[in-house]
Formats: sequence, C-alpha cells, structure tokens
Amino acid sequence: MSSSTPAAGVGHLDAFDVSRETKERLALLERELRRWQAIKNLVGPGTLDHIWDRHIVDSLQLLDLAPDAKTWLDLGSGAGFPGLVLAIAGFERGLKVDLVESNSRKCAFLRQIARLTGVHATVHEARLEAVIPGFVGKADVVSARALASLSQLLDWTAPLLKAGTMGLFPKGRDAEIELTEARKSWTFDIEILPSRTDSEARILRITSIESRS
Repeated sequence: MSSSTPAAGVGHLDAFDVSRETKERLALLERELRRWQAIKNLVGPGTLDHIWDRHIVDSLQLLDLAPDAKTWLDLGSGAGFPGLVLAIAGFERGLKVDLVESNSRKCAFLRQIARLTGVHATVHEARLEAVIPGFVGKADVVSARALASLSQLLDWTAPLLKAGTMGLFPKGRDAEIELTEARKSWTFDIEILPSRTDSEARILRITSIESRS
C-alpha cells in the first residue's frame, strides 16, 4: 500500500486508538468506495457524504467489544461494513476476517480493498447459509449489520453461538422490538450496549443461545 496523507475525514477516528497506518488504510477504503460508487452503487447514495460516521466509525466501534478475537465472520458484508473496516483496524493485532457476500460486484470491491490494504480478509461469494456450517467452532465473533431482523439472524447463527462464538449485531431504534420478537423463539445471554455514533442505536452482544421449542 502506498503511503499518503490520510483524508480529512480521519478526524472521526480521534476517539479510537488507531495507528497512522490504519488511518491510511481506512482513508484508502473511503477513496475507493467513492470511486466505485459512481459505477457500482455499493452504498445508499444518501449516506455517501457521511461515510466516516455512518459507515466507518459505526463499524469500527465493534472492535473494542471483542478485544481478544482473532477470527471474525461477517455476514452480508456489502461494501465492507463492518467486516472490512474490522479487518483493517484489527490487522496489526493479527485479526483475520471472513466476509460473506452474495453480490458479485460487492465481492469484487471487497477483494480489491483487501488486496490494496494487504489485510487478512477472505471474501466468500456465496449465500451465508452455505458458509456458516464451515465456521462452527472456528469463529470467535460473528457480526451482521443492516442485514436482517434479530430473529432471522439468530436462526442463521444459532449453530455458531451454541459453539461459543460471540454475536455482535448493531441495531437501530427498533432494537427492543426485535428483541421481544426474538425471545419468542430463543433464550440467550445478551448485553445491550450503546452505539458511539447514534444515540438511538444499540449493539447487541450475544454469547449463548437455546431454542425455546
């Protein structure tokens, strides 16, 4: 990766303990996303002017919630949020992230950024149902951002959570409603944590699960 002055947007990272090299890699991610967005439409156009707070920092905050994680599985990675940001921010501590995405153009973007930054990120162009079984007992953390309801996420990730994987699921203002619905089918240990980027959002940290049926 060529060294360059980090973009002005890296000021959003002041609250995080990240190296200059990490800032440079995240600035590269931002530049490439803007370049690809004009052709591939990777993120919602309305969020493009808020890449740092809406996408990068919102993703980065998950890293501190699993400080000992070495292997991370990110479902529905899209344009790399949170998985690619976590691979970049966790690179210096040896974090390896597997990104699962079924959209081919988004996978092409993920592979390009992984190549340019040199981080430990493996892209799986597949449906997550086909990938999850291979990570049971092998992933320290599983995450999914803006992918599905909590009930659906738990249906998908239950084999991982039962095997000791931690679930980190960012949710918006409807987090309590989703929790109420999910508890109809599952019992689980959960911490409801505040988001550092949105006062109405929450991060759900789930560490065990059992079916009610």
